[in-house]
Amino acid sequence: MDEPKMGKAEIPSQTPLREVIATENAPAAVGPYSQGIRTRDLVFTAGQLGIDPATGKFVPGGVEAQARQALTNLQAVLEAAGSSLSQAVKVTVFLQDMNDFKAVNAVYAQFFTKAPPARSAVQVAALPLGGLIEIEAIAQR
Repeated sequence: MDEPKMGKAEIPSQTPLREVIATENAPAAVGPYSQGIRTRDLVFTAGQLGIDPATGKFVPGGVEAQARQALTNLQAVLEAAGSSLSQAVKVTVFLQDMNDFKAVNAVYAQFFTKAPPARSAVQVAALPLGGLIEIEAIAQR
């Protein structure tokens, strides 16, 4: 007897629908949320601040240093989920001050050198713990 063929809507039951991602290479969550969630095809990250995971404090050096650290943290979460920055399809950047956009763009371009993902950048009234920037992503697995 032939085995039935799976249609596109059918998903093998052995693959978890939703998996929590946690890594020591990015700062621990500062509230009741996960660093990331992996589904079968996508990874959703929590917003990453410019916090050094080793010290639990913001890196010194202003918005550029915080942007670099936030992107490094984002990369760590994505890699812990089996993805990477190069597989990001959408990134959202939250800035405490939109006047920092140009400086952040210069740092951002160092991390997304080829075929950068879609992106939004917005100014917000405040960020957790007084951060200058927060970055989140959706990536393919």
